[in-house]
Amino acid sequence: MRRAPSHLSGISKGVLSTRLRHLVSRGIFDTAPASDGTAYREYLLTEKGRDLFPVIAALRQWGEDHLFGGGEKRSSLVDRENGAPVARLEIRSADGRSLAWNNTRVTA
Repeated sequence: MRRAPSHLSGISKGVLSTRLRHLVSRGIFDTAPASDGTAYREYLLTEKGRDLFPVIAALRQWGEDHLFGGGEKRSSLVDRENGAPVARLEIRSADGRSLAWNNTRVTA
């Protein structure tokens, strides 16, 4: 297994290994030989994993709204092409109207 990135260094190897194996078994990641030619394996996002991007972006925006103090330093999600901040995600109706939690319901 490849060494964890430095931002994951606070997690034990056993916990990280268990979580990564679970994500592989769920089809979020695949493993492949390391691109640097070492005996390690790399974790690659599958299509299923890439489809999680809107969910992760929405959770990130929620966290920015509710978990940081004013002016507290944090990373930013930006457009790779121009460096501009990513617009807020919105839930929209089929006809394009913006919907809030109280404008929807679950049906069988």
